Amino acid sequence: MKAIVLAGGKGTRLRPITYNTPKQLIPIANRPVLHYVLTRLQEVGMKEVGMIIAPETGDQIKQAVARDDWDFEVTYITQEEPLGLAHAVQAARDFLADESFIMCLGDNLIGESITGFVEQFNKAKSDALVLLKEVADPRMLGVAEVDEQGRLKRLVEKPEVAPSNLALVGLYIFSPSIHEAISHIKPSGRGELEITDAIQQLLDAGRRVDSCELKSWWLDTGKKDDLLEANRVVLDDWLTTGYLRGSVDAASKVSGRVDLASDAVVEGSEIRGPAIIGSGTVIKNSFIGPYSSLGDNCRITESSLEHCVVLDGVVIEGLERLEDSVIGQNASIRRSSRNRRAVRLMIGEDSEVLF
Repeated sequence: MKAIVLAGGKGTRLRPITYNTPKQLIPIANRPVLHYVLTRLQEVGMKEVGMIIAPETGDQIKQAVARDDWDFEVTYITQEEPLGLAHAVQAARDFLADESFIMCLGDNLIGESITGFVEQFNKAKSDALVLLKEVADPRMLGVAEVDEQGRLKRLVEKPEVAPSNLALVGLYIFSPSIHEAISHIKPSGRGELEITDAIQQLLDAGRRVDSCELKSWWLDTGKKDDLLEANRVVLDDWLTTGYLRGSVDAASKVSGRVDLASDAVVEGSEIRGPAIIGSGTVIKNSFIGPYSSLGDNCRITESSLEHCVVLDGVVIEGLERLEDSVIGQNASIRRSSRNRRAVRLMIGEDSEVLF
């Protein structure tokens, strides 16, 4: 079995952060989203992974993947235009050959191992296995309709009226029969080859399509609030203990689960976990509240942050309260006059904000 990971796309819903950074590389708890996806594949013993990349951001993806040692070989496959998930499978056709494969979206996270799903697929000799999760509003997602026995009947992509509240999670397992199914579908109204149409083609042809309902969390990090929620959940679930490797002076207080990098400095400040602080970051006379992730080489002075994702090289000075915010690389936020109101921001790389 092989795997393909979709790491292209333009990430328009996360602009301005994604003008210069692929959405799959936005950090969650100071680690690129894509790395969590690859970790799940490593857990099942995957040996060959095809990475679907866009021409504009492919080099950044390659550099990010190379930062860690993986137990599998990565083959990069360029998808010239983002013409749908099924089109990405077509682009990977030579790589996949006639093997079954896992397909993952590079900006989706799930809170459990996928080993059990792979075992179920192999045991049942399925042509496709899809993961489902109940959501409050599935209209912007692929949606599954099941019968009274819970068997899959129909799949629809982004319906105006959803037939159920069961959304398709961004992970699929396919046999080689999916290639023939894709050859029979047409572009949707969005001009894309939809993977839901291809799976429906399998159903219509009498092929075996199984489904599993995900018991843990599933997070699509494609929007600001989703990104912040992913950061909160990952810090809660994956940061199981504190690691205070940096410098904390006697006037500071650190409580809860805090991961402080070895080169980080905390002076006259309070940090309340769960939180993660990157290498070279300096925090002075400030409060860092729960569910905050600060990247490398940041400078936080006389400020209060909570529930924020702050990328590398950010400077924040004199900000009374910053919450629910995503701050791009090397951005600068400074207060020039007294301001006691809470601030919520999403600003891109190299931005400057003065209050």
